[in-house]
Amino acid sequence: MNIKQKLALHLLWLIVLANPVLAQTQQTILTDTAAATEAPLAAKRFNLALQDTLKKAAPADTVYPGQENPFTEAQRREGETKRYLKRAVLPAAVLIGAGVYTIQGNGLFSSFDARDARNRSAPEFSTKVDDYLFFAPIVYLYSFNALSSQNRHDMVRQTGLLLASGALTSALVWPTKKFTNIDRPNGDNHAFPSGHTAYAFTIATIVDKEFRHKSRWVSVGSYTIASATGIFRVLNNEHWMADVLAGAGVGILSVNTVYWLHDKFANNKGINTTLAPTVLPNGSPGMGLVVQF
Repeated sequence: MNIKQKLALHLLWLIVLANPVLAQTQQTILTDTAAATEAPLAAKRFNLALQDTLKKAAPADTVYPGQENPFTEAQRREGETKRYLKRAVLPAAVLIGAGVYTIQGNGLFSSFDARDARNRSAPEFSTKVDDYLFFAPIVYLYSFNALSSQNRHDMVRQTGLLLASGALTSALVWPTKKFTNIDRPNGDNHAFPSGHTAYAFTIATIVDKEFRHKSRWVSVGSYTIASATGIFRVLNNEHWMADVLAGAGVGILSVNTVYWLHDKFANNKGINTTLAPTVLPNGSPGMGLVVQF
C-alpha cells in the first residue's frame, strides 16, 4: 500500500468518525435557530393572552392605549381642555346665549312671538307627559347596562357621574331662576331657565356619552326625548322659548364639565369601582362593591 492509499484510507476513517459529531452540531444549530424563531412568537402569544386577561379583569372605564372599540375618539380625548371648550362650552354658550337674546320681547323671533304662535295654533293644548318624559332615557340607560357589555363606565361610576351632573345642573338652574325672577307665560314665577328641559338634556347627554359608540340612534333617541320635553313645556304654556333654550344649554354644559373633570382628575387615577352579585355571610344574596385605588 503506497503513501497515497494510506492517506486516503485515514481520511475516510476521519470522515466516518467525525460524521456523528457534525450531525450533532448541525442538530444543535437547528434547535437553537428554531428556539430563537419560536421565542418571539411565544412572547407575542403570552402578551396577547395577558392583555386579554387584563381587559377582562380591569374596570369598565379603563381605556388602553390604542384601543378603538368600544371607545370613540371623542371619548378618549374627553379630558382635553381645547376639545372641551370647542365641543361642550361653545354649543352650550350658543344655546344659553340664544335664550338670553330671546327673553320676553327681545330678538328677531322673541319668546313673546313664540307664545303668540302657540296661542294661535294650539291654544287649548295641555298634557302632563313632559313631567315624566325626560326620565325615559334613564330607563334605557340602565336597561343597556343590564343587557349590553358595551357600557363605557361601570354602573356605580355611571350613577356617580349622573348624580354629579344633576347636582351641577341644579346649582346652575335654581339660583338663576331666583336671580332673573321672570314670570312664566301662565303667570307662575321663576321661569328662566327651564328646569325640566335642563334635566332632560342632562340625562340625554349622559346616555349619549355612555352609549354613543354602540349606536348613534341611542344618542338621537335621547336628544329627541329631551327636545320633546322642551317643546311640550312651551306648548303647555309653562315656559317661554328662551327658558327652554337656556335649559338645554345648561344640561349639556353640566354633563360635559363633569366628564371633563372626571377624565382629568379621576379616570384611572383615583377610585375604580365594580359592582357584582355576591353571597352575604348569612347565606342570602346581595351585591358586592369592589373599590380599587
